[in-house]
Amino acid sequence: MSTTIDSGVLNALNAGGSSGSDSSSGLGASGSGDLRDNFMTLLITQLQNQDPLNPLENNEMTSQLAQINTVSGIEDLNETLAGITSQLDENRALQASGLIGQGVMVPGDRVLLEKGDDGSLHTTPFGIELGQNAENVRVTITGSDGQVVNRYDIGSVSAGVESFSWDGKTSEGADAASGAYTVKVEATRGDDTLDSETLNYAVVGGVTPTDDDGGVRLDLGAVYGQVSLDQVKQIL
Repeated sequence: MSTTIDSGVLNALNAGGSSGSDSSSGLGASGSGDLRDNFMTLLITQLQNQDPLNPLENNEMTSQLAQINTVSGIEDLNETLAGITSQLDENRALQASGLIGQGVMVPGDRVLLEKGDDGSLHTTPFGIELGQNAENVRVTITGSDGQVVNRYDIGSVSAGVESFSWDGKTSEGADAASGAYTVKVEATRGDDTLDSETLNYAVVGGVTPTDDDGGVRLDLGAVYGQVSLDQVKQIL
């Protein structure tokens, strides 16, 4: 007598493997539960309809049970991963909220100069991110009209992130006018120009959660817009 499996059981099993799945995260809770039940139904049906002269082998039984355990394991793993992801998102949001009101260095090339009533000059910091040590970093400050206002050398700078400040003076030593300027940094070692990224200063005004990846974006105001948390290179 051959083993006969009801076609409805097989159809239910096949349906359970597809209807309960999610293309991005694997089996859902209800889908994996249905699939596990279908596996069990299939196993019981096989036992009830097996040929007495050719019973189900132990290794076949073990294989069926292993499949059932695998389905249960996937469900438990998905629940664990979902919990970890939720905790990471909460920690990321908490970390980002602590930056509100803080000054940060982010990719950009803008420097602001303001002259006080007492004649003192105040400029926002700028910075550089280097992958390797530089023997010299040259800074060029340019006005909105494209004219170079000042150009000077900082000297050697170590790999990593470093921030600096411009004294607000022109190359001739005069006070530059209040306003926005563009800063350019060039890092060299010997005759080689090194890869670098210019950074500018901004103040975090708020935090906005993102729906696409569960992360957050920092609101830096109308001028700088929003940036992701990983774009913050330094907190001042």
